[in-house]
Amino acid sequence: MRILVLFDVHRPIGPEETFSVQSLRGEEEKPTEADVLACLRKLGHEVETLAVYDAVKAVLDKIEAFKPDVVFNLCETFFSDRANEPNIPALLELMKVPYTGAGPDALMLCKDKALAKKLLSFHRIRVARFVVSARERPLRRLGRFAYPAFVKPIGEEASDGIARASLAKNEEEALDRARFLHERFESDALIEEYVDGRELYLGVLGNKRLTVFPPRELFFEHEGGAEDAPRFATAKAKWDDSYRKKWKIRNGPAGPLPQGLERRLAELARRVYRILNIRGLGRIDVRISTGGEVVVIEANPNPSLAKDDDFAQAAAQVGIGYEALIQKVLENAQRWSTPATG
Repeated sequence: MRILVLFDVHRPIGPEETFSVQSLRGEEEKPTEADVLACLRKLGHEVETLAVYDAVKAVLDKIEAFKPDVVFNLCETFFSDRANEPNIPALLELMKVPYTGAGPDALMLCKDKALAKKLLSFHRIRVARFVVSARERPLRRLGRFAYPAFVKPIGEEASDGIARASLAKNEEEALDRARFLHERFESDALIEEYVDGRELYLGVLGNKRLTVFPPRELFFEHEGGAEDAPRFATAKAKWDDSYRKKWKIRNGPAGPLPQGLERRLAELARRVYRILNIRGLGRIDVRISTGGEVVVIEANPNPSLAKDDDFAQAAAQVGIGYEALIQKVLENAQRWSTPATG
């Protein structure tokens, strides 16, 4: 197939600027894009790339000139703004070009974490209880709220805006953190119930017929019970290798689960995926409380497809290697764009 790999950068791009697997893996610090590009070429597809920052016409011109069978959409921002992420697949739909991953509706729903929670609650799915502090009208009191509370930006991803200070022991700390997020991220803040327990990630692949991969778990294995030891997925806990090594944080196949729970988790992941109109691929994040209750934290359309990240590693656990996974993502894009096949 003719595949256009579309991704974003945080600077203007020259008309002749190109990107290789090596440059993406190196100076651009884009391991997902590098892994996907290398894999597509290894699969024998005819592949070209387009990096976008602020030029809509560049996307139009490239698609018109290259005429891809599928756009492999890895864009998360436009003008370096994550709020513009849904506009990329919307543009591709207007051009009637098949693309990988979620559509604009799912991206808009999931990027507003409060709206997604309200929708899931309507369908009687247990989510972390929450209130919203709006940037334009910050909350001054929380009233009757259980502590500790967890405070995060309402529309960020990849744990941006999540740090140790996100865990608030009382009302004052929660409101202080919300005000910080209003200023730092120019964003509304979600103040939610903190669910103490295990954190699991459920990868889902497909459009109508869904495959749920075995759960992955974020492990905090630091010994000694230090008071300042990490307890949740901050940005540093996810992405800072030296920090992860210091605190013995790792991702891996989930530890032993109570009998029947993995099947229940798979059913829950399918429900959340369908309610939020996710297609192609997604990841559902849950916590299992110390009392055994399953709580949905959030849903992530278009999770990272880097070879070493949880989604690809979960697929590998059921015998789907990286090349086969990328090919399935492409095929899901084609099936969605062809009504006869669903």
